[in-house]
Amino acid sequence: MIFSLNLSFSDLLLLLPEILLTCWLCLVIIVDFVSPRLPKEQLAYLSVAGLVLTLGCLAWFDIAHVSGALFGNMFVLDRMAIFFKVFVLGATILVILSSVEYVNRFTLFRGEYYVLVVMSAIGMMFMASANDLLSVFVSLEFSTLGFYVLVSYLREDMASNEAGLKFFILGVFAAGLFAYGISLVYGETGQLVFSEMSSAQATPGLIIGFLLIFAALGFKIGAVPFHSWIPDTYHGAPTPVTAFLSIAPKGAALVILLRIFLVALASFKPVWVYLLVAVSILSMTYGNIVAIAQRNIKRLLAYSGIAQIGNVLIGLAAGTKMGSDAILFYLLAYLFANIGAFAVVIAVSHAIGRDEIEDYRGLNRRSPFLAFAMLLFLLSLAGVPPLAGFIGKLYIFVAAIKEGLYTLITVGLINIVISMYYY
Repeated sequence: MIFSLNLSFSDLLLLLPEILLTCWLCLVIIVDFVSPRLPKEQLAYLSVAGLVLTLGCLAWFDIAHVSGALFGNMFVLDRMAIFFKVFVLGATILVILSSVEYVNRFTLFRGEYYVLVVMSAIGMMFMASANDLLSVFVSLEFSTLGFYVLVSYLREDMASNEAGLKFFILGVFAAGLFAYGISLVYGETGQLVFSEMSSAQATPGLIIGFLLIFAALGFKIGAVPFHSWIPDTYHGAPTPVTAFLSIAPKGAALVILLRIFLVALASFKPVWVYLLVAVSILSMTYGNIVAIAQRNIKRLLAYSGIAQIGNVLIGLAAGTKMGSDAILFYLLAYLFANIGAFAVVIAVSHAIGRDEIEDYRGLNRRSPFLAFAMLLFLLSLAGVPPLAGFIGKLYIFVAAIKEGLYTLITVGLINIVISMYYY
């Protein structure tokens, strides 16, 4: 692969959102360094200002239909990339705003918290535009570096330390699988760019390589059987970090899965559809059944997230434009419902100091607003009409029905009924 680094102004324009947010991150670091007495919530609002400015830049890109590719198609800016960048930025803004009161309880490194959150967001923005395996790997690991620190941010909390250690060990293992998968795919095809792999022959080495890559990305989205890190990590991590981890990395990993299955492996759909159907059924069923037995709200939402990924994979298994559009809508609904639920958890935990489900008994008397908000968020996650979660699931199921995935739809409907119980 050969590409030129002689970039024109129009080329740099494609990188403007990432350049802008990176420069703004440097500004946040400088302000934190030169003004140590500045209230740390001001750093939160400064970070949000940079994120909103970057959102405005992406909105302009969308309105002006800005698109293109750089570095020999390793970096692409298209409508899907813009959507997922907006998705990541939206999740980051919501998480930072819900973190302000929580972070004020930290005794040390409060400013660094916001730096790490924005740094992870930058890595996921690059993932949204990554169009080859090497750039995916680099941007994926860059974003994960911030999460390694964020998960174990409560240094005096053994649960947070344990969560960080487990997340780090399994994350490194997933990175190894990804790197080995890249080597096999490149060895078989001589290509790294997704669009240039579409004519490759289905050799054993290529199949094993993509299976390893799928396993690594399955770890990032928390699909069964790559989910083992999720319950303990969600439970032990600071609650705002759990909220961030439960949504933003999943969106960033899903854009890569969409590019792999719908572009690089489009001609192999009759084969990979069975893989996605199996993982979807396992994720939905396991996540919903185990969630029933949970007594901690963060662990319940962790297993709920596993089941939700199973629903998303239904749209991916459809392998059509309608399926991918359904995934985008579903992710938007999931973004607001999931982070909203975690925002209520943060508020209740701040008032009570615990995260057990029994602590929510009588919440409607203590705080009617929080109780009503939690009700709406959970009903949306369950897929109750007329909320956005229901529309998203309906859209995904229609896409799957048009492709004849009736068994998958039947299992999905059964799992919706199961999820109604614990929600």
